[in-house]
Amino acid sequence: MPGSRRSLDPTHVVSVLRDDDRTEDERSRLVRLMELLTSLPDPPNAATLFPRFSALKDRFLAACDGNDGEGLEERFLELYAHLHMHEAPYTRRERRQMDATGGYWSHAGGLSPILKAGKWIRPETTSVDLGAGNGLQALLMQKLHPHALSCQIEISSAMVDIGRGLQDWLEIPEDQVEWRADDVLETPLGGWSFVYLYRPVRPSGPGLGFYRRLANALGREPGEVVVFSIADCLGGFLPETFDRFYTDGHLTCYRKPATGRPR
Repeated sequence: MPGSRRSLDPTHVVSVLRDDDRTEDERSRLVRLMELLTSLPDPPNAATLFPRFSALKDRFLAACDGNDGEGLEERFLELYAHLHMHEAPYTRRERRQMDATGGYWSHAGGLSPILKAGKWIRPETTSVDLGAGNGLQALLMQKLHPHALSCQIEISSAMVDIGRGLQDWLEIPEDQVEWRADDVLETPLGGWSFVYLYRPVRPSGPGLGFYRRLANALGREPGEVVVFSIADCLGGFLPETFDRFYTDGHLTCYRKPATGRPR
């Protein structure tokens, strides 16, 4: 019966996913994420904002009873993408600004950054999502790996409001997330040790200044800095102190070791 099942068997799910190409730690995080999103009630204003959440959750949970790992993961990705919101509620002014700077309208970056981030996030980490949409990815990173602060920078004030609702839904303390309804071209940059971005602006025109400012700010950080960049436009601007340690053509990751120098 639809809606009748409210839990999954993590041992069985791990077994079904055993042939994927993830590390054991990443697979464990994925199952924790699956348990989290299926154990919660419907998110705030679900009828308006997430009308398919309940149906997609039931569809995923039904797949958890089978032995098709690819099908199970596909059902979960549908649920995740629905929560991420492909159709972001930007105003006309915000849409004009996004079009002018070549930003993406809240496209989901996928599960890979969330699952890989745990190795690099520590209790003292200060993270940022530049062009956060409704903030789901950074919120899930914060939920799976609680840390000092997640900064969410998003031009759409409506998306920020939705994100605050998701933060409450996920029961993340208010003081662990900073929300900025701001344009990444104008907001102050720096002070973060973990940076996530999905090409918030085109690397030309005004965007060149943004990537240069961001790269310079991160290079001046005295502590370790890790960058997760989707559709990477930042790497070419980072100083030589950053080493690229992972890329799959979609997600590219960089790390700068701590220098101990004051900024």
